[in-house]
Amino acid sequence: MRDGSYVHTFWEDGVELIYLLLLFALLVVLMIRRVPLWASMGISVLLGFFLYRIPLKDVGQILQLGIFSKATLYLVLAFYSVTFLQRMMEKRDHLRLAEESLTRLFGSRRINATVVPFIIGLLPAVGAVLMARPIVDTAAGDFLDAEERCFVTSFHRHISEGFLPTYPSIILAIELSKVPMTHFVGAMLPLVFLLFFLGFIFYVRKIPGSRGFKGGNKKAEVKHLIISLWGIGVSIILILVFGLPVHVAVIPVLLLSFFVNRFTWEEIRPMFITAFETKLMLTTVAIMVFKELLAFAGVIDSLTAFFSGFALPPIVVFGLVFFFGSVLAGGQAMIAMMLPVAVATLGSSLGLLVFIMSTVFIASQVSPTHICLGVITEAYGLPFTSLIKKTMPVLLAFVLLSSLYSYVLYLIF
Repeated sequence: MRDGSYVHTFWEDGVELIYLLLLFALLVVLMIRRVPLWASMGISVLLGFFLYRIPLKDVGQILQLGIFSKATLYLVLAFYSVTFLQRMMEKRDHLRLAEESLTRLFGSRRINATVVPFIIGLLPAVGAVLMARPIVDTAAGDFLDAEERCFVTSFHRHISEGFLPTYPSIILAIELSKVPMTHFVGAMLPLVFLLFFLGFIFYVRKIPGSRGFKGGNKKAEVKHLIISLWGIGVSIILILVFGLPVHVAVIPVLLLSFFVNRFTWEEIRPMFITAFETKLMLTTVAIMVFKELLAFAGVIDSLTAFFSGFALPPIVVFGLVFFFGSVLAGGQAMIAMMLPVAVATLGSSLGLLVFIMSTVFIASQVSPTHICLGVITEAYGLPFTSLIKKTMPVLLAFVLLSSLYSYVLYLIF
């Protein structure tokens, strides 16, 4: 029988989570009423300060960490630099050229709507999702509505985040679990194909398979692709090989593009202003402050204690903690805080790591603290809830199938 102290702790954890539900309920209501995400987050943060009774001196600390931390600064710089690269590519019609070259190579709208966002998503930066948007819009045309195009753009751009070791969360997880990188990447590849398949079954199949443009000079089309996408490719190489932060890696690409693509100062000068997306920058800062509030209030610890109070197998408890924790605080934070605990409890195994990383990935696709989701919904002029609605069928199917796959890996390895 559990003693009184346990019941008291369990009740306190429950109250903390009730407060959290209130914050998210407020977020949902505000976004349904089309209040901008940055404003919705800001209002929720103010309510959070009140509900969690944050002392005034600590409010200043949370705001300072959320607004002026190195992580926030790097995000803003990464977003600005990638948006600047996007402006340069748009000025030379490189994205349209890439889309047309892929169409002539494969003759498929579906390839354009899925593979191009995936390729662009190899660049681990917030602004990458905006690069993919016009290509998806052109490929999908009127066959998908705005909500479906928003989902297809966001979902396929993010597939690489689930397995590619250019992302900090993957590198961190491999380091903490001690699972060899090649084993993990190889084991995740079937799930990558599963994600493409689920995206096709639910939405992409509505797009006609062919445009009738297939044919022509293949070498010329490949050359056009290289000309169009070399900036993204070089940025990825600098990040992967040399371990540079995104904004540092993109700067030499911007300088090289200035000369290679023969830009004039008159063409470049307006981009210093247009690359600064005010609403999106505010959204980034608001989300970072919200995450700092949750961390300061100890919500993740309450979440772990709350689920531990149920008679569930440890793997299920960790799955719930990683899923809801990633929705609330982001996948990288959960990996840093909880993966060592999971490994210590259940042992290090390939199946465990695949299960956890699959859970973290799919949770991030419905997280209001995932900055890219706020960016793409703002770009489409849609409420955040519309993206969640389109993601849920894919989420449920992926959770079930990836869990079964992870269990098979656990039995084999």
